[in-house]
Amino acid sequence: QVQLVESGGGLVQPGGSLRLSCAASGSSDFTLDYYFIGWFRQAPGKEREGVSCINNSDGSTYYAESVKGRFTISRDNAKNIVYLEMNSLKAEDTAIYYCAADIFTTVQHMCTSRRIFGSRGQGTQVTVSS
Repeated sequence: QVQLVESGGGLVQPGGSLRLSCAASGSSDFTLDYYFIGWFRQAPGKEREGVSCINNSDGSTYYAESVKGRFTISRDNAKNIVYLEMNSLKAEDTAIYYCAADIFTTVQHMCTSRRIFGSRGQGTQVTVSS
């Protein structure tokens, strides 16, 4: 089982930036190398949206159309942390963001999946408002 903890959320004005972190841990020999990590968000009354996913093995990434060009996912496998850099934030980006870890065939598959992830963090609130 992978334990995940998100941080970095907060209140930001439209056009601003935030960087979210997803710190992963597990057994003594744990490594993120073989996992897919996804950032998901859910706003009140809306379905979960797969924002961005990364294959930590080969570095391949996927972005939802709604964030493409504004968000960047990256990894630091030595520290077992995955980041989500969010720029040019809009009001519609307001949601609870959480990360999840799992094994998939492709990053697109993970981000568009409706699977209930066994390994996910508690979430961090991102509010974009003036």
